Amino acid sequence: MPLVPVARIVGAHGLKGYLKLELLTDFPDRITEGSRLRLDGSWVTVRSTSVHQNRLMIRLEGVRDRTEAEALRGKTLEAPDTAPKLEEGEFMVRDLIGCGVLTTDGKSLGTVEDVLPYPAQDVLAIGSLMVPFVKEFVKEVDLVDRMLVIQPIPGMLDEESDAP
Repeated sequence: MPLVPVARIVGAHGLKGYLKLELLTDFPDRITEGSRLRLDGSWVTVRSTSVHQNRLMIRLEGVRDRTEAEALRGKTLEAPDTAPKLEEGEFMVRDLIGCGVLTTDGKSLGTVEDVLPYPAQDVLAIGSLMVPFVKEFVKEVDLVDRMLVIQPIPGMLDEESDAP
């Protein structure tokens, strides 16, 4: 089973070997007590978890103190790539990247190059065009044919003039 990065170790916390993490996943439930994660080519088990100042922290079996925890700074933790259950209308970012994009009148706009997480909603990056991933704009998502259909608003697709 393929692995996906779920967290980067950004430091140590306290004297007992807790690791401060930067999450790299939208599914933090992959990192719970008893989880098996891959670190530097070896499997490790999460002994315990806690949250301090809105940051997830974990203790791993075999990491006994702050010195051992500090030695892991900058390392990435990976987990098996198991697909979580998605609700109706939810999509994995990786499934949207590379999809073609058409307007409701059939004009091709290119492909989704990235999906940017913003506080209000995700935004599709389609070349230089940025489209909020909301029902008002995204009218259809067809993952079988890898195509999205969007309804642009007036002015969204106006070409910029090259004139001085």
